Amino acid sequence: MTRLARGPDFPQVAARPADCNHVLATQQLTEFLAVVADRPDEAAAQHAAVECAVRALEADLAVLMVDGGVVAAVGLPVERIPAYPLSEIAAGRRTVLEADGSSYAVACAPLSGPSAGVLALGRRNGEFSVEEVCLLRGMARVLELSLQALQLMESERRQAAENGRLIDSLQRRQRLFEELSTVQRAIARREPLPRVLDMITAGAAELMNVEMAGLTVLDADDPSRTSLIASRGIPDEAVPRMQAVPVAALGAAGLAIMGDELVAVDDYANSPIAVPEVVRARLKSVMAVPVHENGVVVGAMFVGSYSGLREWDKPSQEILLAFAEHVSLAITDARTLHEMNQAFRDSLTGLASRSLFVTRMETALDASRPGGAAVLLVDLDRFKVINDALGHVAGDRLLVAVADRLRECLRTGDTAARLGGDEFAVLLPEIGGAEAAVPVARRIVAALREPFDLDGRETFVTCSVGVAYGENGAEDAQELLVRADLAMFEAKKQGKDQYAVFEPAMRESFQKHLEMEADLRRAVLRHEFELRFQPIVRLRTGEISGLEALVRWQHPDRGMIPPLDFIPLAEETGMIVPIGEWVLREACRQAAAWNTRRDGRPPLTVSVNLSAVQLDRADLPDVVRSALDDSGLPAHCLVIELTESLLVDHRPETLRRLEAIKELGVRLAIDDFGTGYSSLAYLRRFPVDIIKIDKSFVDDVGDEPAAAALTLGIIQLGQALQLSTVAEGIEDAGQLSELADGNCELGQGYYFAEPLTAEGMHALLFPDVADDVDP
Repeated sequence: MTRLARGPDFPQVAARPADCNHVLATQQLTEFLAVVADRPDEAAAQHAAVECAVRALEADLAVLMVDGGVVAAVGLPVERIPAYPLSEIAAGRRTVLEADGSSYAVACAPLSGPSAGVLALGRRNGEFSVEEVCLLRGMARVLELSLQALQLMESERRQAAENGRLIDSLQRRQRLFEELSTVQRAIARREPLPRVLDMITAGAAELMNVEMAGLTVLDADDPSRTSLIASRGIPDEAVPRMQAVPVAALGAAGLAIMGDELVAVDDYANSPIAVPEVVRARLKSVMAVPVHENGVVVGAMFVGSYSGLREWDKPSQEILLAFAEHVSLAITDARTLHEMNQAFRDSLTGLASRSLFVTRMETALDASRPGGAAVLLVDLDRFKVINDALGHVAGDRLLVAVADRLRECLRTGDTAARLGGDEFAVLLPEIGGAEAAVPVARRIVAALREPFDLDGRETFVTCSVGVAYGENGAEDAQELLVRADLAMFEAKKQGKDQYAVFEPAMRESFQKHLEMEADLRRAVLRHEFELRFQPIVRLRTGEISGLEALVRWQHPDRGMIPPLDFIPLAEETGMIVPIGEWVLREACRQAAAWNTRRDGRPPLTVSVNLSAVQLDRADLPDVVRSALDDSGLPAHCLVIELTESLLVDHRPETLRRLEAIKELGVRLAIDDFGTGYSSLAYLRRFPVDIIKIDKSFVDDVGDEPAAAALTLGIIQLGQALQLSTVAEGIEDAGQLSELADGNCELGQGYYFAEPLTAEGMHALLFPDVADDVDP
């Protein structure tokens, strides 16, 4: 019989005959207790028990099971112990254990209490005597008592630690109370707002023991951008770069603003929302919370750690929320004081201010007045593009011109107001219903559709109008504004440059929109996106020369959500920035991995779509360069796809960014060519390499001569300009033949393959290779 070697922690126990006397058994139990009780925790005691028992009773196998699972074993690895048969033996339903090719006679002793289970010994040759079973049961009882003692000690340790945490929490709360009391006294004394905000930021950094804290607020004229107004621990040279920053580029603070929720990131460098510049500054952890003014998000307060990873526990979250609430209190108080000292007119346009407009709404809805009242919310559709392209001075002149046209559309007793930015409102008192407001909405839409003259430059801007009607004495002003806002949202959703009248169903639609937006924000943090790859094929040879990377959203409850259902929302909310960067990096990584397996064949290219929001980012060329460097993909293997509308609404910065990307060696493609604003001027001006013919042209290429002629004309245009052409949406052999005969170079579509998972594309690219796709 094989004997196990004795370790230094266990007493030497001489072999005992089967009829060992009571004195020897007592000595063995004493030795067993000494070994087990000397262990510092429950796991160590369990392992010591099985090692001591197997030696004391000269067994080949010792197993400790707790709650049906094997927690310690000697003689075989834990994972090779068959737990269920051993449970059957403990229950008396069998006597022999088959394990790892051997048969064992087994003796068992139960353990009760919190660690209920069984201590079992096994021998390959010979059964256990009654005396040995008695000794085993004594050992089990000793182990049971030892484990209970260890658990009691652990409970006491936890209680002591909890008491320490409670004391620490009380001390922190006292310090928080003192800090916030100081802030409240400063607000009550009407100290300057910048001084109060600096006091709050410094207090948060000190109390939370962090190296960095800051407060950023939305710009009044451009709510899509924020500026830093108070900070601690942010280098002086970095502060100017944090002015007029797009909300979507703010990382955690941007998410807090857009989602109106606390955002806590323990490991910032590995987070999908990380801003590369901030990562390079070695920020380890960050937390941000929204700041409100009268219930509306106006900015975010954030704290961060450079020295090490930080777990943002509930007390930390509560402290930052408390400071953010006092920021809200200070801003609201200062704004209220400012509004009391201001006239009720918008200083730029001369229209009514928000305060005056709401006051007149309340008067118009008074039960003593005849009829009802209608509110029209008017929001400009392309103001940001014009403002960015022509500058803020031209943008202000455009707003003044819009105000003039609004006045021309109204009656003498109506009120036009500028609520802020490019949002206007109209009040129509004493009218009989929503239908009476519709002609005014039509006039406004038509009036703003006409071109504006800005310093001799003809400029176009359209608007979306939401109409809501309220009965006097039955509606309040805020509810009517909410309804008009919902209607305006519906007008924008339906394509802009139109009006919509409020209907109750719009509220439910908007709620679903908000739920989808919340789900989308969570999806970014939870990595719920997947890539699909569709092959791009050389039409003459059928060889796969490249892939287009397409993003899909695997929702935990709704299943796979196609891009058309969430990409517009991602662009609207700015979430397309972290999503798009992940797509770019993952597509480059996967393409580089596949190219290493090509065995001398030409490398594959990978095409990635770029949105207007991403193109608006100043750091886009750096992001592209980083994705290439991290993946090892050569720059000429990456194709960035742009829509025609991006080229139409471009700014000088757009062209500079595209040229910077081209300098890296990346190629550019125009996607869905021919569906929008195709122009030879844009093709000459922009550094484009590829045009992708839209599926709508390919669909009829084999059936309609006109469609075939137009498609062939696009192909010839591409050849004349030395551009590659890719036909999208090829679905049958007839289309393939027509396009190949017309000298179209490349194509993609369901005829070749649908968008495939990485595993599916791997199998298509390497049909004779059985290994797995690269992780």
